[in-house]
Amino acid sequence: MIFEDLPTTPTSEELIDKAFSRAARAGKAKGGLEAQQSMLQTAANIISDNLENVVTAWPDFEYEDDVHPFYYELADAIVDVDELRQALSETMWASRKAREIHNEYQPRLRKTDIDTARKHRKQAFARLADIVEQVDDELLYINKSRNDLRDLPEINPEEPTIVVAGYPNVGKSSFVNDVTSARGETASYPFTTKGIGVGHFEHEHIRHQIVDTPGLLDRPPAERNEIESQAVSAIEHLADCMLVMVDPSAECGYPLASQLELRDSIAAQFETVPVLTIANKVDRAEAWDESLLDALDADYEMSVETGENVETVLEAAVEAIDFEPELPFDG
Repeated sequence: MIFEDLPTTPTSEELIDKAFSRAARAGKAKGGLEAQQSMLQTAANIISDNLENVVTAWPDFEYEDDVHPFYYELADAIVDVDELRQALSETMWASRKAREIHNEYQPRLRKTDIDTARKHRKQAFARLADIVEQVDDELLYINKSRNDLRDLPEINPEEPTIVVAGYPNVGKSSFVNDVTSARGETASYPFTTKGIGVGHFEHEHIRHQIVDTPGLLDRPPAERNEIESQAVSAIEHLADCMLVMVDPSAECGYPLASQLELRDSIAAQFETVPVLTIANKVDRAEAWDESLLDALDADYEMSVETGENVETVLEAAVEAIDFEPELPFDG
């Protein structure tokens, strides 16, 4: 995942302490004017290089090759990408400014007396510290963003993906666990307290992923907050097929009419991908709300509990995706 290896961003105080303490050691190893020059070069290099490394460690949000739209939307829902990009830009400015200060003062330390050289070096140090302190808020925001993003679930937007939606307790997680290697493995999004189930399976030697999204696609759009709504928008870039699971018996605790309203809203939002309605708990068909079966118009009926038609549903989702892998150019 593109954010998991981002390094910790130093605070302005940590970076200044690091630069000046190493500069002091560098100065002790030499004498006279050479010591002052070495101290300035060491401090400026550490500040400039560390600030530049903070920026270059991040992917370029401007280019889709660096950040897939799924991760862009997801990141923006969590940290505000525009603010993050501005913080990175200010940090790169500080890196370049540190280099300029070095280039401005280094010639002054070459042909002068030691007292004047020491005075110029101290002036340069003061300006370097001031530059770093100017981006203190930016460094804090970058590190907070790094902490918020690095633990996102491992989801590969390039793999064919089935997203499972529906109200709680309709059998989504059981279905995901039954057909994949998930077996209860979950990861947490920062914007929901519930775990996101991500499982994988292979079909004709092609790895597919299936995603359960509790806390996002399990209630009407009107009940989602702004961050949750943007996270759902991110999933639009991920889904190749939507399985909307319903419980016609309403034993899940939600009336079938409400479940169908959710199904219709999901179908409207994900209109560019196949949306299949899956009626679960066919083993409890005697408890189904017969008055709404026509409106239900299920594409498939199954029972996760008994295993009836589970593989059929999975095959239907794979067929709906109709994924064709890119073949290497053979000349």
